[in-house]
Amino acid sequence: MSGWVLKCPEELNQETGTVLYRHVLDAWRPGRNTLLLDMNGTHSMDSLGGAWLLEIAGFLRKHGAELKWEGERQETADFMTMLTPALTSPPPRPARREGVLEHLGDLLINVGREFRQFLDLSVDALYWTLIAPFEGRGLRFNAFIEEVHEMGVRAIRIVCVMNFLMGLIIAMLSAKQVESFGLQIYVADLILIGFARELAAVTTAVVVSARTGAAITAELATMTVQEEIDALRGMGLNVAQYLVTPKLLALVVVLPCLAVLGLLSGVFGGGIWGVLVLGFRPSIWYEQTLNAAEMSDLFQGMLKTVFFAVAIVMIGCHNGLRVTGGSRGVGLMTTRAVVMDIFSLICIDILFALTFYYILG
Repeated sequence: MSGWVLKCPEELNQETGTVLYRHVLDAWRPGRNTLLLDMNGTHSMDSLGGAWLLEIAGFLRKHGAELKWEGERQETADFMTMLTPALTSPPPRPARREGVLEHLGDLLINVGREFRQFLDLSVDALYWTLIAPFEGRGLRFNAFIEEVHEMGVRAIRIVCVMNFLMGLIIAMLSAKQVESFGLQIYVADLILIGFARELAAVTTAVVVSARTGAAITAELATMTVQEEIDALRGMGLNVAQYLVTPKLLALVVVLPCLAVLGLLSGVFGGGIWGVLVLGFRPSIWYEQTLNAAEMSDLFQGMLKTVFFAVAIVMIGCHNGLRVTGGSRGVGLMTTRAVVMDIFSLICIDILFALTFYYILG
């Protein structure tokens, strides 16, 4: 038996369509490949009834059968004519599984496209920061001052606290390690050298990336979602000049200053542990710290902060300007920017370590 016949109700609507659908489910048997719907007695149908016909056709199509009909009256013929393409459409093809090489190719293309966008934005921003002001093309000085206050002045407390605690922890752990050798006074050297070369710059940059980098991304992403960026471009304003340059110049100025404060705070934290817990006199600890100071160590740490500042601002602006979607897109891009910031800071620090200790050392 290859097919069967069902009589369509006189009025095909929500209620009778449900009953007809259940009849089809009950009458279905494997091997039946055609359902003939007798519509001689059907004198009216509405959109809900038509929807149930689509459900029936979909069920049959899924099981390798097809729906046919005959005897439709003038009252229902026009409706059935509109439904015919959907009722007789072939089953959708199964989605083709993407191969490994295709996936890798798409990934490389997307990475290359994003890197080009980042490079274009970086070149544009560096031009408006380093060259355009000397050509008389203007600099938003008031915006620069506001960014210095926001990125620098308002970040002093958290930077100092974080570095102070870091210095305290390192002094605590280091003193315990060298206690058996009686070399606890050299903890002062360790604290100063460590903070001058690495810890002050890296700790401060991580704090700033979580605070300022996230704020930059959220600000520009919100402007992008609300089409304010398009409005600026429509007014003939350059986005890099108007938004990116003040932030870039401000962070390049304030991040080394914050790193110096972080250095002092970290050394002070280590000194607190050395004086109050280890029992050294403040003058001895202070003299030992000064003897360990080298200008080359301080230069190395401060030089990193310039590159850290550029990376934090450019990554934040890049992610903020390419956001898609609504508020969820803003949140995702903000998270992505912070992760990329911290990863880039580690990579830059590795390059500096290789340069100073294996190439120049």
